[in-house]
Amino acid sequence: MPGKLKAKIVAGRHLPVMDRASDLTDAFVEVKFGNTTFKTDVYPKSLNPQWNSEWFKFEVDDEDLQDEPLQITVLDHDTYSANDAIGKVYIDIDPLLCSEAATVISGWLPIYDTIHGIRGEINVLVKVDLFNDLNRFRQSSCGVKFFCTTSIPRCYRAVMVHGFVEELVVNEDPEYQWIDRIRTPRASNEARQRLIFLMSGELQRKIGLKVLEMGGNAVVGYLQCFDLEGESGLVVRAIGTACTLEKISTFPATATHPNNSSPSKDMKEPGFGEEAPGVPLSSGPPTPLRAQTFSSFSPSKSYSRQSSSSDTELSLTPKTGGHLCHFCMIPPSPFCVFQEYPFFTLTAFPPGFLLHVGGVVSARSVKLLDRIHNPDEPETRDAWWEEIRQEIKSHAKALGCHAVVGYSESTSICEEVCILSASGTAAVLSSRFMQDGPLDTEHRFEEVVSPGCGFCHIPYDELNIPFPAQLTYCYCCRRYKVPDVLFTTIDLPTEANVTGKGCLIQARLCRTKKKAQGEGNATAISSLLPFLEYELHTQLMNKLKLRGMNALFGLRIQISVGETMLLGLASATGVYLTALPSPGGIQIAGKTPSDITYEQHISTMQKKINDTIDKNKELYEINPPEVVEEIIGSPIPEPRQRSRLFRSHSESSDEVSELDLSHGKKDAFVLEIDDTDAVEDIHALLTDSPTPAGFYSCNTEIMPGIQNWTSAIQMFTSVRVFRLNANLTNQGLNKIFSDLCENLLKSLYFKLRSMVPCCLCHLNFTVAIPEDELIQVAVTAVAMSFDKEQPLENGKQSGEKTLIKGKHRPLKAMSGIFPPHLSFLSSLSPSLSLALLLSTASSLEKASPLPEGRSRSLRSNRSYSGSSVAVVKMTPLSFIPGAKIIKYLGIINMFFIRETSSLREEGGVSGFLHTFIAEVFAMVRAHVAALGGNAVVSYSMKECVFMENPNKNQAQCLINVSGDAVIFVRESELESTSVQTQSATTHTSNATL
Repeated sequence: MPGKLKAKIVAGRHLPVMDRASDLTDAFVEVKFGNTTFKTDVYPKSLNPQWNSEWFKFEVDDEDLQDEPLQITVLDHDTYSANDAIGKVYIDIDPLLCSEAATVISGWLPIYDTIHGIRGEINVLVKVDLFNDLNRFRQSSCGVKFFCTTSIPRCYRAVMVHGFVEELVVNEDPEYQWIDRIRTPRASNEARQRLIFLMSGELQRKIGLKVLEMGGNAVVGYLQCFDLEGESGLVVRAIGTACTLEKISTFPATATHPNNSSPSKDMKEPGFGEEAPGVPLSSGPPTPLRAQTFSSFSPSKSYSRQSSSSDTELSLTPKTGGHLCHFCMIPPSPFCVFQEYPFFTLTAFPPGFLLHVGGVVSARSVKLLDRIHNPDEPETRDAWWEEIRQEIKSHAKALGCHAVVGYSESTSICEEVCILSASGTAAVLSSRFMQDGPLDTEHRFEEVVSPGCGFCHIPYDELNIPFPAQLTYCYCCRRYKVPDVLFTTIDLPTEANVTGKGCLIQARLCRTKKKAQGEGNATAISSLLPFLEYELHTQLMNKLKLRGMNALFGLRIQISVGETMLLGLASATGVYLTALPSPGGIQIAGKTPSDITYEQHISTMQKKINDTIDKNKELYEINPPEVVEEIIGSPIPEPRQRSRLFRSHSESSDEVSELDLSHGKKDAFVLEIDDTDAVEDIHALLTDSPTPAGFYSCNTEIMPGIQNWTSAIQMFTSVRVFRLNANLTNQGLNKIFSDLCENLLKSLYFKLRSMVPCCLCHLNFTVAIPEDELIQVAVTAVAMSFDKEQPLENGKQSGEKTLIKGKHRPLKAMSGIFPPHLSFLSSLSPSLSLALLLSTASSLEKASPLPEGRSRSLRSNRSYSGSSVAVVKMTPLSFIPGAKIIKYLGIINMFFIRETSSLREEGGVSGFLHTFIAEVFAMVRAHVAALGGNAVVSYSMKECVFMENPNKNQAQCLINVSGDAVIFVRESELESTSVQTQSATTHTSNATL
């Protein structure tokens, strides 16, 4: 499908002074796509040039349109010397290649320089004309839609879910090429930035080709990551779930959004007042999946680099007879995704899709990096990930499950050692959603169960459990067995029965290791990893029981490796599932009961734990109904009995009486203090700071137990870097790391205190060890306010009242010096940097896409038409409270590099990071506005790599952000439009009569 790309340079504004003699600039623009370059005329002596160039036309294949970004370079003309670079703009053309997206990119885009940051803006127009191409061997995937959201997009329904897609591309890192020794830092950064844009486009195109071969038209839950392997090379990889999506028509063709700055193609949709079958107009957060419907679920064989297809595999006749599929428990079928890769990156599902959850499955592997010799043959990295996925699949099979949902992959790299991690939730999916497969075959799990508790029922055989577990009958239906605790990586199902509210639970751990090189380093890390994961799991269990809860959702475990330490952070949202048994208390057992002082100390800690559990139950409103428990299976054995784990059920049941559970209640979780680490664990358990009154926090999209949300939201990103002292012990490192995370949360609570009552949702922590003796913690989340006094009926949003409340309670970005009486903030030192950015939430506010401070300093007295645009909302959620998403405009995937050689002059680490993240926000907002959008949903900062050289006053930071550009309208606007439409119809009919 060849096409024609057209670009026009209109004007520039707020350009920097490049000619010191006149304090002006002689600016011109180079427009480059592929190997073709056009130039505008030089506009002399002006900081606000008006080029109004002709249309520059590029005739290219659609394969190039997907791979290459449009590169716009602004330069200052010099007569007797080389032209000076002002900055660049990279424009992704892919959003214009979809028939349902915008037809033009039009607006003011920030001009970015890797050394100086944003240096003005440029107004451009970009169009694409595609021609039909019936070549079946073409290498383009135009028309495939990509979504970052891990649930079915709001204005679509899934016709078919095809399965898992993955791809990776590799190349040499320009930062480590020989030419980097002689070129300038700016040239090196731009070469790296451009290469990553090219690799990202190529990767997206290859993923799209796989989706087309599977018969799909979209990728949902698209997760793209960058692996900076140093001298070994650069790897860009992505995973996603291939789907066939169908647009839900709920809006009239004449409806246009007032804030659009770019025309879009006509939307062929019915009126505002009409509803699609089963799709209500409201889309508030209490039921985030109610606007999503599945007409069918048809897994087909997932596509990967290693899979091969044959005529037999592609046959449309299902195979019958013979053995059953190991995962589906039905005769093998060519449409069975579970035979190859049963992975789904989705974390939220429509009711009835998720039958049973087995628990978290994960795998890690330590690898030694080798240099990438041939970028076209990345078999080594493919083989590594293939091993990980096969291990995950075997774990899911052991749990009696045929699929892995909420699946994700990550890496941590230090020198030549790389830790590969993959995790997900083993699950059983409903075969009723299969199309073309045998629908009349009985499935042993598909019985009529209560939708509120069915997913909690165990999918594995209770007589051959490969691990110790306490099973009871479900507390809701009393028909099926459930475990005593449940860990998952998915969001809480909307139909789940929950008692009380949820809360954020974190386990933090830091362990030292010896400096080593090569294979010795990899061996040391491999030996430490199992103990690190076990301690993280123990912390999670302890903190879960301390809060009186019995399930974790949205679990994310990060392992980061450095030269002298390993860092582990586990985050999840704890809830009390009504179907699961009430958790027992925590009982402390000591080794030396004869010591009176020691006994008193144990007694004091025990009393603190009991008091904390009672306070937490009252705080989170956990009051489950009393039900007589019936325990089935074997309790968790003592360490001396761990050898019996894999014996048969009959053998283990005979030996239950040997367990020494004389301390406290029989259902208590016993913590035995046998060394200093155990004392440290209990101390960490009791020293977690309580959440301030009026605040709640979770790492899932919606806080369980809260329904009455308002439309006031406020996203923020915070980065904190701490430099460690030498010769620290494990206990000292743990305290520093835990305090770092705690102080970060406390500072957020302080700055957001004007929003009380509110909840910090989708808290996404990212930890890293960028350099030796440096710990970096970044967090992105959204603050959502809710009404405590008047809960809303049936989970619906109250339009008028909500908007008035949001208007009279503006969201303020708190800044300045903290009061000295706040001990957790007064301890901040210059080595501890914080960059907190609060995005504006009022849709009535007008601003430039530039950061506010920079806009004020650069804005001239001359006014321009269209100089202000509506503020583009940014949120990590897949929805906007009190609003309806009416169109997805494409994926935003941007990579930026910022470097400075004057770190102290720019305000140190804190000022440098704050400025850079603010500029990233500005560029994302500007590109979304140019597409005609007014919001970014499912926003995430996937990479934030900070490197510092304090001796040379230098620093560098790399940031990768992604999200979905959308157009949304307020529900109050929908209601008013519906009323106006009805009144106009009535008036017309009366006139006709």
